[in-house]
Amino acid sequence: MLKLGLPAGSLQEATIQMFKKAGYKISVGSRSYVPKVDDPELTARFIRAQEIPRYVNSGKLDFGLTGKDWVVENGVDGKVVEVATLVYAKRTRNVLRWVLCVPNDSKIETVKDLKGKKIATEVVNITNKFLAKNGVKAEVEFSWGATEAKPPELVDAVVEITETGSSLRANNLKIIATVMESSTVIIANKETWKKKSSREKIENIALLLQGALEAESKVGLKMNVPKAKLKKIVDELPALKTPTISALSDPDWVAIEVIMDESVVREILPKLKRQGAQGIIEYPLNKVVY
Repeated sequence: MLKLGLPAGSLQEATIQMFKKAGYKISVGSRSYVPKVDDPELTARFIRAQEIPRYVNSGKLDFGLTGKDWVVENGVDGKVVEVATLVYAKRTRNVLRWVLCVPNDSKIETVKDLKGKKIATEVVNITNKFLAKNGVKAEVEFSWGATEAKPPELVDAVVEITETGSSLRANNLKIIATVMESSTVIIANKETWKKKSSREKIENIALLLQGALEAESKVGLKMNVPKAKLKKIVDELPALKTPTISALSDPDWVAIEVIMDESVVREILPKLKRQGAQGIIEYPLNKVVY
C-alpha cells in the first residue's frame, strides 16, 4: 500500500475535487486529517504542503502533492523524484509567484537597495539564495503569517506568495522583484520509485490528474453537418486534432465531434449554426489525455 501526502489548508478542497475528476473519491471528516480513498492500494493523509517534501524524502510518505517552492525550501530538490507538474491554485490555474515587496511609499526600488535591511518571509532559504545571487546581504527572518502587515514598522520588506496580487495591493505593497515561480508538483520517494509496481501506480495517478486539469478548460462539441458544407464548417473548428467525422443514415449528412477550449465556444457556435450545422451539443469533459 502506498502512502500519499495531500496538501491541507487552502488547497485541500481543490485537491479533493481534482482527484474526483480523475476518478478517485476522497472523503474526510470535518475534524480528521486521515481521509478515506476508494482505492485499496492507497492510504492518504492531509499534511501542510510545507512538510510533505521532508516526509517524502525520508520515506514516511511514498509520494505526495506539494509546491515546487517547498521542495526547494526544504533542501530536497534532486533528492526526491519530481513526477509531474499540476498547475492549479486556490482561485485560478495561474502559476504562483514568491515576490519581493515593499510599501508603496518606500524608497527601496531594487533588490540592491535591501543591503542591511530586514526582510520577513516564510521561505527563508529561498530568499537567502535569491539575495546571495544578487550580491545582497540582508537580515531574513521567518514569518509565521500575516506577513503583508509587517512593513514598514516591523520589517523593511517581505517575500510573499501571490496568486492574483489582490492581497498585496490591499496592504499597500508594491512588487519590486519576483523571487521564484512555483506550481504544485507530484513528488515521489526515490526508493519507492525504484519499485516497478509503485512507479507505475504513481505514474498512472499523475496521468489521470493531469488529464483532469487539462479538461477543466475544454469541452466537447457534437453536431450534424450537411456534406455539402463540411469543409467550411471544419475550417471553423479549432480542434486539438482533426475532428472526428462519422457517417449518418442520411448519406447527405455526417456527424462531427471535436474538443475545444470552452472560451471559444460562444464565438464559434453561432458561426457553425449559420454555416448549416444542426443538433449542436456541448458537453463537459472529465479528463483530456494527450
